[in-house]
Amino acid sequence: MSGENLSRDEARERAELLSVQGYEVVLDLRSAVDENEPAEGPRTFRSVTTIRFRSAVPGAATFADLIAPSVNAVTLNGSALDVAAVFDGSRIALADLAGDNVLVVDANCAYSRTGEGMHRFVDPEDGEVYLYTQYEPADARRVYANFEQPDLKAPYRFEVTAPEGWQVWSNGVEESREGNTRRFAETAPISTYITCVVAGPYHYVTDTYTRGDLTIPLGAMCRKTLAKHFDADDVFLVTKQGFDFFHEHFDYPYPFGKYDQAFVPEYNLGAMENPGMVTFREEYIFRGKVTKASYERRANVILHEMAHMWFGDLVTMKWWDDLWLKESFADFMGSFSMVEATRFDNGWVTFANNRKAWAYRADQLPSTHPITADIRDLEDAKLNFDGITYAKGAAVLKQLVAYVGRDAFLDGARRYFKANAYGNTTLDDLLSVLAEVSGRDMAEWSRAWLQTAGVNALTPLVTHDADGRITELAVLQEGDELRPHRVAVGLYRLQDGALVRYARTEADVAGARTVVPELAGAERPDLVLVNDDDLTYCKIRFDEGSLATLRAHLGELTDPLARALCWSALWNLTRDALMPARDFLALVLAHAGRETDVGVLQMLHAQAQSAVTHYGAPEWREQGGRELAAGALRELRRAEPGSEHQLTWARFFAAGAATEGDFQLLLGLLDGSARIDGLEVDQELRWDFLLPLSAHGAVDEGVLAAELARDDTASGKRHQVRCLAARPSQAVKAQAWAVVVESDALSNALVEATIAGMQQSSQRELLAPYAQRYFDAIERVWSERSIQIGMDVVRGLFPALQDPEPTLAAADVWLAGHAGAAPALRRLVLESRDDLARALRGQRCDAAAAAR
Repeated sequence: MSGENLSRDEARERAELLSVQGYEVVLDLRSAVDENEPAEGPRTFRSVTTIRFRSAVPGAATFADLIAPSVNAVTLNGSALDVAAVFDGSRIALADLAGDNVLVVDANCAYSRTGEGMHRFVDPEDGEVYLYTQYEPADARRVYANFEQPDLKAPYRFEVTAPEGWQVWSNGVEESREGNTRRFAETAPISTYITCVVAGPYHYVTDTYTRGDLTIPLGAMCRKTLAKHFDADDVFLVTKQGFDFFHEHFDYPYPFGKYDQAFVPEYNLGAMENPGMVTFREEYIFRGKVTKASYERRANVILHEMAHMWFGDLVTMKWWDDLWLKESFADFMGSFSMVEATRFDNGWVTFANNRKAWAYRADQLPSTHPITADIRDLEDAKLNFDGITYAKGAAVLKQLVAYVGRDAFLDGARRYFKANAYGNTTLDDLLSVLAEVSGRDMAEWSRAWLQTAGVNALTPLVTHDADGRITELAVLQEGDELRPHRVAVGLYRLQDGALVRYARTEADVAGARTVVPELAGAERPDLVLVNDDDLTYCKIRFDEGSLATLRAHLGELTDPLARALCWSALWNLTRDALMPARDFLALVLAHAGRETDVGVLQMLHAQAQSAVTHYGAPEWREQGGRELAAGALRELRRAEPGSEHQLTWARFFAAGAATEGDFQLLLGLLDGSARIDGLEVDQELRWDFLLPLSAHGAVDEGVLAAELARDDTASGKRHQVRCLAARPSQAVKAQAWAVVVESDALSNALVEATIAGMQQSSQRELLAPYAQRYFDAIERVWSERSIQIGMDVVRGLFPALQDPEPTLAAADVWLAGHAGAAPALRRLVLESRDDLARALRGQRCDAAAAAR
């Protein structure tokens, strides 16, 4: 992997030397349908690239990027170069450049099974082959020769020859066709990582968006075998609502012509913002009944990627240090536009409870970093697609809107697009325009929020007089960096069986202690909620009275956003070892049944499971699991028949099934001998039931084979692989380890499924032999496998379910003995170690509570 890296310094030097006029990329993909695998080496396709570029220094030397099994020819300015001398497997050395240059590279590039480069997928249902590309941050070089860095933008022309009967799409519209060869219109100047090709016998649906004189052809596609599940009308509805919102607020017409959206198999990401040809993971096509939260997540992703057409594609960061310039903005704009333009008007609730949980975790890891990060190379860049860059960045932008005002923020965005269209920018380019439109000191705001790491905790301190009125309400701020916060402080009281807000004020919190005078004289509250309405990025703490109120009355809090913020705060208390895990579980079992927002409910279920698995005292863990399952079954039976809440409780009950009675109920629901009124056990829910049954030995390989025969699809295969790896057998675990760690035969999707199945919290003893084997293997895996598979293995197989203290010691030994290991690999191990150390603190907190 290290030979494929590119440093920031190398990229800067190359950008100072070169400017690129254009690419012509010719791909022959007919080999994708060859019936036989090659006798040796990977399956390949021919890629011929012509790059026209200028050198600021004639006679200088540089390099082009290409990762390919073999190169047939390299020609620079009409002269053939010695391939063996100039190509080392990832770079093509270029010497004695002219002022104007033409580079032609004829290569045999490899199809991918890891979701990087040109991914090839065979549909097990009908045998059809599907291709798509995925490049971010630097995998275009697996498909064609290029200068792989975001600030060497250029226009592209693609020509693709495909098998008979296939369709092909790229960023530009199809311009001409001759036989099975398509030629696509030249793109606007874009970066390598957002070029795209999708090819295969896809099911394709079309529509049109119009606004005034602007017409945008729309397309949406998926595999043929998923067509019966594809609700393209809803995809197009959200797409049109998004275009309306962004055109109205950005005052810059969509700049890339058509707008296709492809839902593709075995995708590593949620989606990718390739202009004119956005790609999504096909799990956003729902094969069974799902909740409104699933549709909301899909809408958010659609709008996130659409925002990238401006933030990221039209205007692009110079280097990955400023990744936030696209990802933070897209994450914020996804929720902002969704709330204001679609039916999902509760999107800020999901943002507060779900997205920010990702940010809080990332910001407390030893690898935490400022939003504007120090990205030394491509391996750093790959790992920086994290909760800080996305969710914390988006939360900080939400704070910025409160700080400068909505109108100034959007005016700044409009000026930013017009000033930098088709170019590359840094932090200063954005700050200067925001300072201009807002009149605010953006340098100080940036220093506090973008250039420092860590999360603050805000706690209310309330004093009262003899009549029960507030004499003083102050907000205490903790953290290594005390930041300026624009917050709302809400006062709540119990009234007619509900917990409702009766007073609210906004205040600027700065320093360690800030008095909020506007609330002096108010009646004594039952609950003080700092950061009401979620204006800033912080961890909320409670005074003792407020915490007591929540323990007894959280389910009676009427406002869904306030309720989500309280749940988030309680989970942070648990993760910070300030609340015992058993107390958090008790809160969930007491109050989650009244949660109206199903997305928040799903998050609570995941957190409650994690509380038992990771943060509960080991001696309580089994009892906690039984309480969790019993509570879930109780709420499942109480839920409205056929409702999305019933479906959510059914999945939660299955995930936590702990007793023989639980397993018998799941088996009965599968074979029809048991029934819960209104609960439809469709194919996806059947697999949800089969996973815990597999993990506890209640079903065998034959049952899983029969289920696959019932659902002989790509999704069914992933589910079966996960269930097979979950079985409680040492032989099963040995096989799972071998196929993931000792072999590269599995695709990325099946690697992920195998790891997920292998790591069962009920099988700690079975997994114990792999703790030391993990530390012995990871450096080899990192060096031999692609970065995506390396990340999956290092994160997924970390022995987090083992006794924390010896595992922490083993991690420390590995880190001390591998100081020279790849920084990205060390970061992954450090993060997993920190999660385990946090879990140990939580276990000690929980044990201490039980001892009192």
